[in-house]
Amino acid sequence: MTHTSVAAVPAYAAPAPKAPLERITIPRRAPGAHDIVIEIKYAGICHSDIHTVRAEWGDGGNFPIVPGHEIAGVVAEVGAEVTRYRTGDRVGVGCFVDSCRECENCRAGLQQYCTGELGNVGTYNATGRDGEPTYGGYSTHLVIDENYALRIPESIPLDAAAPLLCAGITLYSPLAHWKAGPGRKVAVVGLGGLGHMGVKIAHAMGAEVTVLSQSLRKKDDGLRLGADHYYATSDPATFEQLVGTFDLIVNTVSAQLDLNAYLGLLRTDGTLVQLGAPESPLPVAPFAMIPQRRSIAGSMIGGIPETQEMLDFCGEHGLTADIEVISADRINEAYERVLASDVRYRFVIDASTI
Repeated sequence: MTHTSVAAVPAYAAPAPKAPLERITIPRRAPGAHDIVIEIKYAGICHSDIHTVRAEWGDGGNFPIVPGHEIAGVVAEVGAEVTRYRTGDRVGVGCFVDSCRECENCRAGLQQYCTGELGNVGTYNATGRDGEPTYGGYSTHLVIDENYALRIPESIPLDAAAPLLCAGITLYSPLAHWKAGPGRKVAVVGLGGLGHMGVKIAHAMGAEVTVLSQSLRKKDDGLRLGADHYYATSDPATFEQLVGTFDLIVNTVSAQLDLNAYLGLLRTDGTLVQLGAPESPLPVAPFAMIPQRRSIAGSMIGGIPETQEMLDFCGEHGLTADIEVISADRINEAYERVLASDVRYRFVIDASTI
């Protein structure tokens, strides 16, 4: 493969805020000495893709936007000085494609928290070092520095691996950081694209896992995925029965929840980690935290080392996302179904249909 074959590639993009996605052609940069060219096989659909193309987070956007930061594929070409990968290797790309590489966080492998001038460079809707916009995984090829790609274990099918690059690491990182494991009680709020991975990973880590969902509609799924308990948050008795129960709660939903009620479910020194990002602030009363030294925290994906650790962990434990593979012409339909919670549990685009 030569650069001529990837200089302009097909993709699906949102041309304007809230507009349906449509097929376009996008440029890809010439591969440098340390770059690899990835032939994308599958790209997951993340709820943040929808938030972004609909300008729901208030930060506008660099339209046209090609979403997609759950990317799985194979190496099609390597630069002259690439040492980490060879042609044919199975690789993934997550939520960022570069960072400053020099700040304290980057040096510590926490590239997701890069404090450099540009911060970490998002896989899409960002500006790269070359001053050009970044385009995501709803396309056929991607050019990326080898140091920002991940190796996908052979034991994980590429289609089911794609969502691990966002949904998987988004849950793995806080569960690892707050030490989910034997003897720890963990609650996962919401059993969707993120939550179902939280249940699987927390269970594999050895924690006692509870799902807190609006209804019992997905209870059988939750228990099948590894939950020990399942409660409906629409039932006020849930919040009475579970007071002071959990060491860790991870909130995966982007809805306006009463965090004060959930904080009451924590044990002394327990932590609620907010992962979902609703459009409006979530009020928190000081006395929901003060009496039992409870904490509320946030977490955002993982750095390159931790993301590779997550993939290896999933490969070792046989963990994958539950997916529905779709053709590219169904992306807009899939967006509507995500908003209607009509997917179990992650849509994945077959890039060969782009």
